[in-house]
Amino acid sequence: MKKLLTLLVVCAVAGVAFAAPAKKAAKAAKAPAKAKAEFIIVESDEYAAGKEDAQLTAGIAQFLDAEPSVTKVSYKDAAADPKLANLDYSFLPLYLIKKTDAIRTKLEKHLQYGYAQENADFIILPHQTRQGVFNGKTAKPGVMEIFVMSQCPYGAMAENMVIQAQKDGKLPADKEIKIRYIVSYSDKDGFSSLHGSGEWEENVRQLLIAKYYPEKFWKYLEIRNKDYRSSRWDKAMEEAGINSKKIMKKFDKEGIELLKEEAKYSQEYGINASPSFLWEGKVQLDFGSASQIPGFEFLNPNSAQPGAAAPAGSC
Repeated sequence: MKKLLTLLVVCAVAGVAFAAPAKKAAKAAKAPAKAKAEFIIVESDEYAAGKEDAQLTAGIAQFLDAEPSVTKVSYKDAAADPKLANLDYSFLPLYLIKKTDAIRTKLEKHLQYGYAQENADFIILPHQTRQGVFNGKTAKPGVMEIFVMSQCPYGAMAENMVIQAQKDGKLPADKEIKIRYIVSYSDKDGFSSLHGSGEWEENVRQLLIAKYYPEKFWKYLEIRNKDYRSSRWDKAMEEAGINSKKIMKKFDKEGIELLKEEAKYSQEYGINASPSFLWEGKVQLDFGSASQIPGFEFLNPNSAQPGAAAPAGSC
């Protein structure tokens, strides 16, 4: 699938990333030659989403103050190469940079904080791209999972685009859409969500509505997303025809367990940006690339109708 370059609209947990290089004005004098950075990029044999991201490559090279030299290798060939065979290929593309003292020094903090790894030959940069392939995961044919934070305006925008497509009769009849929730959990600290406790509590309510009132779930989201940070979620439930007392009776036990499962699931895939899209249990996509899956063209944020635009709010 051809990658669509579009505005990146997400709420994301902070991390270390490499920015694409900004355009520079023409230089008056010729700059000295840069050192070379030798990249090996291991790509998916199955999906275009698992190929090199040229902007990412350029951004890493700029961070290293080096000229990139890129060799692309298929996963099949990498697995057969003794120097590459024992690496973690759970997510593709996998970025490798031939290790030199200068490059290791540049990436020392990345190594220190676990954003990069190393072996005798390479600095290894796993799961760097916003789209890619989870290698070895069991396929879920025809299923599009949308990972959101329930109080993220861009997550709500993705949901609103689904709702608008329902109204317009544009949802693919042979495919399933499932909302997943981005949240962290530990036995010591409990739940943690980017927008505070109100967000993970809303996640719980939505999970219970999806289980006990599936036919009213999207109607509730349509109402709730108009003011998703309001404390009057009960009014949204009432308007959608949902028994709020039934939902809240199940909040502390069943609802909490459902959200623990969501925390485990999003952690399993390493997804922390809202919205993120997971196609058929294997392919992680962003807004632009998700809209190129046949049947999901309505997910293109550049052509969103006014009713599906991001509601007021911030990340």
